[in-house]
Parts: sequence; structure tokens; C-alpha cells
Amino acid sequence: MNQEFPKTYALRHIDESVRIASQSGGAFTAISDWILDSSGIIYGCALNERFLAIHKKAADRDSRDSMRGSKYIQSTLNDTFKSVKLDLLSGKQVLFTGTSCQVAGLKKYLGEEYKKLLCVDIVCHGVPSPAVWKKYLDWQCAKNSAELTRVNFRNKSDFGWHSHYETLYFNNGRATSSKIFSTIFYNHAALRPCCYECPFKSTMHSGDITIADYWGIEKTEPELDDNKGVSLVLINSEKGIKAFEQIKGRVDWKKTKLEDSMQSPLVGPFPKPAHRDQFWMDFENKSFDYIAQKYGRDKLKSRIKIRLILLKNRITKLFSAR
Repeated sequence: MNQEFPKTYALRHIDESVRIASQSGGAFTAISDWILDSSGIIYGCALNERFLAIHKKAADRDSRDSMRGSKYIQSTLNDTFKSVKLDLLSGKQVLFTGTSCQVAGLKKYLGEEYKKLLCVDIVCHGVPSPAVWKKYLDWQCAKNSAELTRVNFRNKSDFGWHSHYETLYFNNGRATSSKIFSTIFYNHAALRPCCYECPFKSTMHSGDITIADYWGIEKTEPELDDNKGVSLVLINSEKGIKAFEQIKGRVDWKKTKLEDSMQSPLVGPFPKPAHRDQFWMDFENKSFDYIAQKYGRDKLKSRIKIRLILLKNRITKLFSAR
């Protein structure tokens, strides 16, 4: 990797509706729109009908849109690498997005450089076991006596970009918001063992472009922070530079300093928590009610705070509509 990399930028999509539909500033949409306009193919992470993360292929915007937003669980790749190679061999432009380890795995599988392959990885906190996510969803469905219809891992529409509340929507018209799963996630005990030794927890990444939430933008470039999302973009290769030049007309961007853009996953892997073994013992032997209260802080005070935020939002929208 050349010493001039990574190049660091703050980015916001010029279309605010795109930014609202995205988890941060809409960098993924800007890049993938350029690929689609070139009759290219997108590979990225989406939720399937059981709300589990999978990698899928998209050749149009409707299918691509399901890849927007963060999924704080491990995705299943299935035969994605094989499909990527077949598309490249047929001469198609391909964008592959995923975690740094997935991008590294794809490159290892391909075994050679393909000019028409652009890889975009994310600044990854780590991936928790899908078993925890499944048990959490089953627990919420039982509590609400309904089936899931939609999941938002980080609901910035109701709570703002800086907050982290997950919202689940049900077929009886109800929606429930909490920090239960995100709290378990950020406690790190549910992460895969390899995440504690991840070689990509640094400023050197396997993607041509690395994207993330630009945490700290309120201090670095406060004029860009409207609590609707800003993307951190790291350009890691000449191929990444060329791609970034192609999307500049779709975004507002500003060159920033890497040292002002650091966040924990760019420094090193999170250490294995001392309570990890106890967490998994509890997970395997206790009810999820117990897990939610002990590790997810499912407290009355938290539930009241969420209701007050949502009530305030409704009142604000009511008066602004008048």
C-alpha cells in the first residue's frame, strides 16, 4: 500500500432523500449508482425474508436499495464469490461491498487483479453471532404477538443519526424501538472469536474504498453535521481515486485529515470481554428476558425515554405541518 493512502473525505449525497434512506451520508448509493449507470452489477448485504443478513446480486436500483443501511450481524455469502468471478469473466463492471475480511476473501478467491472490479469495505465494529439476533427477534415477536414485517437496525429518522435505536415493525401495526440488541452488540461479548484478533482494525483496508459513519464530524467539520448523516470515505488505491472522481458530481465532499477522523475500529480490534464466557453460558441456559435485562439494559427508564422521544417527534411534526 502506497504511503499516500488512505486519502480521507467527508461526504454527503446531494439528494437529501437518499441520505435519509441511507445509514450515514449516502456514499454507497453514490458509488453503486455510478456502477449501475455503467450497466454494472452490485453485490452487497441485504436482509432476506427471515430478516437474516445475506449477500445478494443487484442489477437495478430497486434491488440495490435493499442493501442500504447497516446490518449488525454476519452475512451469509453462499456462492457470491463464484458469481462475482463469472460476471467479471463476462466483462461486466462489478462492485463488491462487504466487511474487510469478506473483501480480502474475495480477492484471495479470484487470485488475480480484475480491472473492472471495485471493492468497497466498511469500517467494521465486529460481527455478532446470528444466533443472538434470531433469539432476539423470536423474543420480540412473542412479546408483540405478531410477525415481523420490517427491521431498522439504526432508526435515524425518528431518533437522529447520532443515536442508535433499533426499530422493529410488526404485521399488527405495532412498532417497537429499543437499544437492547445494539447494547448487546456494543458490549462485544456476542462477537465472533476472530473479531478480537481482526487484522483489518487499522487504517489499512482491503477495499479500494472504505466507508463508514463519520463519527466526530461535529468537531472536525461542524458545518456538515445536521444529524442526518455524514459518510467517512477512505480512498485506498488508484482504482479508488478514479471511482471517487466519477461520483463527485453526486455528492458534497470535503477533504479531511485522517488523524481527525479516527474511531476505535481504525485503531485496533476490541479486546475479548472478561464476561464473554458468562454471557454465552447465560445465553444458552437463560431466557431472553434475562439476557435483555442483564446485557441489553432493558429497563423501565430506557423504555420511558424512548416513548418521550417519539412523543416529542410526533408533536413537532404536528406543529410543523400546520
